[in-house]
Amino acid sequence: MTQSASRRKHIVVVGAGFGGVAFCQAFPEGLADITLVDRNNYHLFQPLLYQVATADLSPSDIAEPIRTIFDRRRDITVLMDEVTGIDFQSRIITMRRRTLQYDYLVLAIGARTGYFGNDDWARYAGGLKGIEDALNIRNRVLSAFEEAENCPDPSQVKCLTTFVVVGGGPTGVELAGALGELTRRVLRRDFKNIDTSQARVFLIQSAPRLLPPYHPALSEYARQKLVQLGVDVRVSSRVVRVGPHQIELDNGKIIEAANIIWCAGVEGHPLARKLGLPTDRTGRIQVEPDLRVPGHPEIFAIGDIAALTDAKGVVVPGVAPAALQMGRYAARVLAAELRGRPKPPPFVYFDKGSMATIGRAAAVLEVGKLRMTGFLAWIGWLIVHLAMLVGFNNKVSVLTEWIFRYITYRQGARIITTPRTDELLQETP
Repeated sequence: MTQSASRRKHIVVVGAGFGGVAFCQAFPEGLADITLVDRNNYHLFQPLLYQVATADLSPSDIAEPIRTIFDRRRDITVLMDEVTGIDFQSRIITMRRRTLQYDYLVLAIGARTGYFGNDDWARYAGGLKGIEDALNIRNRVLSAFEEAENCPDPSQVKCLTTFVVVGGGPTGVELAGALGELTRRVLRRDFKNIDTSQARVFLIQSAPRLLPPYHPALSEYARQKLVQLGVDVRVSSRVVRVGPHQIELDNGKIIEAANIIWCAGVEGHPLARKLGLPTDRTGRIQVEPDLRVPGHPEIFAIGDIAALTDAKGVVVPGVAPAALQMGRYAARVLAAELRGRPKPPPFVYFDKGSMATIGRAAAVLEVGKLRMTGFLAWIGWLIVHLAMLVGFNNKVSVLTEWIFRYITYRQGARIITTPRTDELLQETP
């Protein structure tokens, strides 16, 4: 029976990240009723979170209200709520405020920071997955300098002005570069009692080189640029212990730092395991070639929460382009089913390339056999990220901030909200 011969089906999409939004945008209007559920009321552009953390951008520059995105789609209802359970047999979703009945379910619940089984480290080394994380990092980084300006103890000043980033992937490289630029160029005229250019920024990477998926020449370029920004890059160094304002490496080296930021791993949203769905070792849901959950043809999993090797044998990475492609593909599959048409061929990930920026006017870019570094790669990075931002106002705001920062070497979002500066060297509760 085709969709036109029966009542309109109800599709519930959980998560308004790249995958969930892409599904809703790509699904034909009026073919079904869609309810989009997210614990936040905004869609977040995660690739630029590190710029909020380092005071380059404000949260509103990289977030767009979900209701604004879909204000012209009368078939889409947006609910700000959090899913706590799902009854697969009855097809009922339990949330904190209400329940929902569904015919089809799209899980786009994303991932969280992973500590490789050492979850207690999260107390001392926060991750960077949401706006709250970014604001916490920004507050603590700026507060550290304020506290150091007032501190008479040189050893405490050294700890306060030491920053450790764990993880040499794109996020870690970009964050370390931004911190290096912040300490050596942006803040150098702001303080009288301390020399911010003497602040130490460490980047710890367990692999033999930074950015392992990239060509070795690009990895080396990134390392050299970070060193020029004053970043102490430690490759082939594994973290064995994280404590209050202290991190220990496998060679016995202990680094004391008021700010330790974890960018070394991710794992699936804990809801997946709670629901008893088939997951891989990192907690991501294992899916069929058409992105359906095994044994549940009415459920799709897309984006960072989905573990898939595609029809060409490519392991689909947990990056924004993959989530966008999966969201659009799932929309095509489900639309075809509701229309009684043949199912599209299995999902195939199209790798559009990789890029990372290292401070001001430097980046690495790799698209197939094309590799670029320096200013031109940085321009390419700017264009791609502006194009991917949701909302015209966000594009204008971010472009304006970038131009301002490029010309003046000044950050426009250096505002501290929390915590109190005198709490920085106290143990995290």
